[in-house]
Amino acid sequence: MTDTIKLSQARRGDRGVIVQVGAHCHHQADAVELERRLLELGFVEGAHVELLHEGLFGRDPIAMKVDDMRVALRRHEAESLMIQLDAA
Repeated sequence: MTDTIKLSQARRGDRGVIVQVGAHCHHQADAVELERRLLELGFVEGAHVELLHEGLFGRDPIAMKVDDMRVALRRHEAESLMIQLDAA
């Protein structure tokens, strides 16, 4: 069984596929800007992600592999991404 979670809830070593980028609520300009920025960084639906590292304080920021690149995000930014975890 696979679970769908926010990327901000993932733990080190978790792997999955992005199923949703942004909340699809375009009433707030900052949410639209964050969604645009994430898409430009390669966080697109269908991309494979793996959480590689978490910061020491508050587990923030997080470093992850997105397809073939490495990217770091703050957890509040990662809340905008939904992933479907791979079955273990």
